[in-house]
Amino acid sequence: MFRFNSRFPQSNSLLSRRRLILGAGSLIVLGPLMMTQAPGAPGSRSMENHPHVAAAKLIKSKQEWRRLLTKEQYQVLFEAGTEAAYENRYHDHKANGTYACAACGNRLFASSAKFDSGTGWPSFFQTIDSAAVQERPDNTLFTRRTEVACARCDGHLGHVFTDGPKPTGLRYCMNSAALTFFPANSSARN
Repeated sequence: MFRFNSRFPQSNSLLSRRRLILGAGSLIVLGPLMMTQAPGAPGSRSMENHPHVAAAKLIKSKQEWRRLLTKEQYQVLFEAGTEAAYENRYHDHKANGTYACAACGNRLFASSAKFDSGTGWPSFFQTIDSAAVQERPDNTLFTRRTEVACARCDGHLGHVFTDGPKPTGLRYCMNSAALTFFPANSSARN
């Protein structure tokens, strides 16, 4: 699904009607399933954090996301911010488990796909499932890059580059603030 935001002019009333229709449809179809999610996860105040691969879009207002996330998480996820290199939670994290979206809990990366890229941000050579993320062109900062966003909530995660290790040759360079971690031995389903 294409995400409309300030980079793409769109009628606010049309956008509001679209979100209302899509949100209501998702609630009717997925409401009972969403009620079974485990509340909260370490590093986030979001109540949607139960790791799973995106099944349907999760649409919330800016005010709802601001209430659920820390200031840094909101700035990275929904304003496409970037945290400082080497001064973030997961750049040197080595535990076994699953990295998920800090906003919605969508499973994104397995710890077995994490590697030290030397960039100061957590890097992965593949996603858990290609449906977990969406990629879109990013032509900001006078360069062409590929932005990576959560397929469930459209939150900005980071960028993907083609200078990664084998077997994929990809480097998913992510912001720690956009991630939460579920240890392999936790009660959360991985």
